Amino acid sequence: MGECGNMRLLSFLSLCLSMGIATFAVAQPKYSVGASDTEIRIGNFVPYSGPSSAYGVIGRINGAYFRMLNEAGGINGRRITWLSYDDAYSPAKAVEQARRLVEGDEVLLLSQTVGAPSNAAVMKYLNSKKVPHILLSTGGTRFGDDPATFPWTVPLNVPYQAEGRIYATWITENHPGAKIAILYANDDYGRDIYRGVKNGLTERGTTILAEATYDNADPTIDSQIVKLKASGADLFVNLSTPKFAAMAIRKIGEIGWQPVHVLNQVSQSTGAVMRPAGLEYAQGIISAAYIKDPMDESWDNDPGMNRFASFLQKYAPDVDRSNGLVLYAYGAAQTLEYIIRRAGNDLTRENIMRATSELGDFAPASLLPGITLQPLSKDHFPIRKMQMMRFEGDRWQRIGSLIEANLN
Repeated sequence: MGECGNMRLLSFLSLCLSMGIATFAVAQPKYSVGASDTEIRIGNFVPYSGPSSAYGVIGRINGAYFRMLNEAGGINGRRITWLSYDDAYSPAKAVEQARRLVEGDEVLLLSQTVGAPSNAAVMKYLNSKKVPHILLSTGGTRFGDDPATFPWTVPLNVPYQAEGRIYATWITENHPGAKIAILYANDDYGRDIYRGVKNGLTERGTTILAEATYDNADPTIDSQIVKLKASGADLFVNLSTPKFAAMAIRKIGEIGWQPVHVLNQVSQSTGAVMRPAGLEYAQGIISAAYIKDPMDESWDNDPGMNRFASFLQKYAPDVDRSNGLVLYAYGAAQTLEYIIRRAGNDLTRENIMRATSELGDFAPASLLPGITLQPLSKDHFPIRKMQMMRFEGDRWQRIGSLIEANLN
């Protein structure tokens, strides 16, 4: 080879060194604990038992979704191992299970962990360990409003205080002068969404006539409903988890109380709440949503919803499709798949968080039209829009346009 040939070879090698090796370095797989060339280990806890066991279906559907992916070859050739344990909606049990997942099972990340009380109990621990704690099945304000202190935590739901403010706005605009009674859970979730409703009403010059709380261990809330009716209230705000929301709806119907009934988003499932309560008692209830009603016939020609129906038929044929938690969990699993695919071969915990922060207008099949996941910026809430709706017959009917949910 002559001098010119040598120079060309040197120039080519120089180009490879400046570009090719850099590209090779990026392409080389990188792993944190919980990931390898063949496997990605994902941790989860949900209440499979106890008074909040209705949420257990979230864990089941996520697991079924990853079984489906594994049958198709996994994600980028890696099998997903979904490790989901029962925390019985107990903060102490949640801590135990989080430690088991991180220190025993050595998962890459935790996803779709359910409930404000349980997530609050493990948040500091997971952030101290720098373990991605993402797509939380809660809209607790504390989980997304302080990303500087808790950079490894990202909830999926609309923030509860913002949801509460939406109800306050709807009440004052549609029922000015209403005499308002509120029932809420005596836990982190209940106090959080209650704060949003109360602050929103107060800012608009509206006061609350009566209120009552319940504990998750309570066998019934009959006495609370009787007390709120006796107050003379004509508008009832029901901020309860599914089991207790169904109890409240049924008791209100049985005692003949007929207030305007506003129900929180977490308890609007037709299958898990409305039917157990009695459809005849659920008529006219108002709520707000960002998730599609799986029984709404307007989605019959929706490609994403058709794929959801096919998924259920094969991988979860025994679940009740009318249960909104089923579609919610399916959308969350789609989102986690998107994040992992976006992370590519860099399956470090740091890169999982980068991929989570750059969701980039991704819309899982579960979201209402016009709602997409947003990149994280000043807070860690990827969904900020909801739409009001009314329960009629055996399903929800959307009313009005999308509303931006703000914390203040």
